Amino acid sequence: MKLQIPYGNGKASAELPEGYAVEFVLPRAQPAAADPAAAVMGAVYNPLGDVAPPRAGQTVAIAINDKTRPVPHEHLLPPVLAGMRQAGVRDEDLLFIIATGMHPQMDPGEFRAILPEDALETYRVVCHDAADEAKLRHLGQTARGTPVYINSDYMNADYRIAIGNIEPHQFQGFSGGVKSAAIGLAGARTINHNHAMMSHPMAKLGEYDENPARQDVEEIGRMIGIDFAVNAILDTEKRIIKALAGDPEAIMRQGIPAVCRIAQAPVAAPFDLMIASPGGHPKDINIYQSQKGLAHAASVTKTGGSLILCAACPGGSGSADYESWMMQPGIRSHQDVMAHFAREGFRVGRHKAFQVSRDAARVHTTLVSELDDEFVRKLLLEPGADLQSAIDRALEQLPREARIGVMPAANATMPVMLEG
Repeated sequence: MKLQIPYGNGKASAELPEGYAVEFVLPRAQPAAADPAAAVMGAVYNPLGDVAPPRAGQTVAIAINDKTRPVPHEHLLPPVLAGMRQAGVRDEDLLFIIATGMHPQMDPGEFRAILPEDALETYRVVCHDAADEAKLRHLGQTARGTPVYINSDYMNADYRIAIGNIEPHQFQGFSGGVKSAAIGLAGARTINHNHAMMSHPMAKLGEYDENPARQDVEEIGRMIGIDFAVNAILDTEKRIIKALAGDPEAIMRQGIPAVCRIAQAPVAAPFDLMIASPGGHPKDINIYQSQKGLAHAASVTKTGGSLILCAACPGGSGSADYESWMMQPGIRSHQDVMAHFAREGFRVGRHKAFQVSRDAARVHTTLVSELDDEFVRKLLLEPGADLQSAIDRALEQLPREARIGVMPAANATMPVMLEG
């Protein structure tokens, strides 16, 4: 059978020989909104929860995701901006802040990759810097001890908006709601303390109410005081299925069941070989983002089995700290990674090394990418020249009765193991 899965802005292709049991693990197909602009307009003007619009004369700050997230700003922003003008907010009193969290900074020349041209021409746009403590405001600490430092431009605004997507997240449970601001506009100390909770057994894919990392994010959001949020739920082609707007918590309460209905995919038993893609650009923009697909796919792959991750990664590792940490002389195996990480303590960036090794130590992992082979090996992954050669090599080690899984949109898929 011919196989095509997302890879960067295109597809990677291969032939799977006949005779193998092949199962696709996919989000459930849902019709995209026939008129996405109308869907967003309806959500914005019929908001969930107890919210109020800004008043004339107020300043407004809008947190938006960076280039690593496929947020459809071209549909989400126009109704919001129209509402601002209708409320009497002047264009010069509205500020967009790109919520990078601890991702690499975006150069102003890259802003047009995430914002429509007319927005760039009309409004001020700045990029958050989690390391610049002079531009952060300290709000105290959460009940879980997280020191809360948030972008001061966002805190100085009279009215605060967060825009993003609701989708599965490997240890926050779900993205969306306040997260674009509570993590995306937070300082490094805030993000480090919150993300260190990923080791908690309830900090996992699909868990919200009992997830300490996610509930810490909710508390940070309440401390910030986010007045309005707009979120989209997307299909695997990055089209809007559903739009939600209003109170961030109300959005999550209604959005999570909708995401689960789409993203949850039953799996009868673990696979001998899993072939996965994070979902194409921008979900495979770098290893930092592609690792999420690895985690989701590995969760339904047999211990000792094989996993092929097909991710273009034109942006390299996605983290200078992750990259330099992996180049230490003492790190030569996945066991070295986990031992060093446990000894040194949690740090964002190198935590990606731990997440990769956690799965790759259990499942033989091949990365098909645009990256240099030697660089991939230094990250303790096996490079694959292309998808076909990676599959051919994996099949040489498998019997004919082996089960093969394919996850073309791994980042957006929540596999549910039925066995046991």
